[in-house]
Amino acid sequence: MCRHLAYVGPPVTVSSLLLEPAFGLHRQAWAPRRVLGTATVNADGFGVGWYAADTVGRYRRSVPLWTDTSFPALALSLRSSAVLAAVRSASEGMPVSDGACAPFAFGSWLFSHNGIVHGWPASLEKPASTLPVAELLTLDAPIDSAVLWALVRQHLRAGADLGDALAAVVNDVRATTTGRLNLLLTDGQRIAATRWGESLYYLKGEDFVVVASEPYDDTPQWTEVPDATVLTASPAGVTLSALS
Repeated sequence: MCRHLAYVGPPVTVSSLLLEPAFGLHRQAWAPRRVLGTATVNADGFGVGWYAADTVGRYRRSVPLWTDTSFPALALSLRSSAVLAAVRSASEGMPVSDGACAPFAFGSWLFSHNGIVHGWPASLEKPASTLPVAELLTLDAPIDSAVLWALVRQHLRAGADLGDALAAVVNDVRATTTGRLNLLLTDGQRIAATRWGESLYYLKGEDFVVVASEPYDDTPQWTEVPDATVLTASPAGVTLSALS
């Protein structure tokens, strides 16, 4: 189990999304409230990605979020109109390293995976066979999430929309194995996510939207996303579609 969050809207500090809310990712790292998997502590690293002008920045570390004493000051100084962040609980047999922590990035895209692919690595052999060898040799880390990101990226490069790219990968993986496949993606303007086996919520304000594994406060406007759903969202609105 991991926890992740994406925000698009007026510029805000990273701290206001991750550290200041009563039940933000900082607290979810050690006391999540909507656990559907088996893990209850996300101590195997964290990461945050943000947009500044035409640049995508990232900060990833393979330590528990609450132990990084430099991060609060950094989070307070970083202000962005789009953020994607995650805390990690490593699945058995997968390494703990900076490169294994979301968000994964390419160009203007940031990506995270909350869940697990059962039977790794053999279970992803068929979907991964569609990837160029160079893609597999340059993964951020030898983990299921990195392969999922390579598959998503392949669809995006081919021109697929954000939600369609996520749905295609979930369906391809489901055809060969089981698992929890909550995927989260942003291009800095929009957010796409799938709910498959883990919790997912969204908060739509007048000029912003947040999509997260669980609410970061007790505001009643949070809406739970049904399982087996693809979500696409922007400050203009939220669309939910059933995963076929």
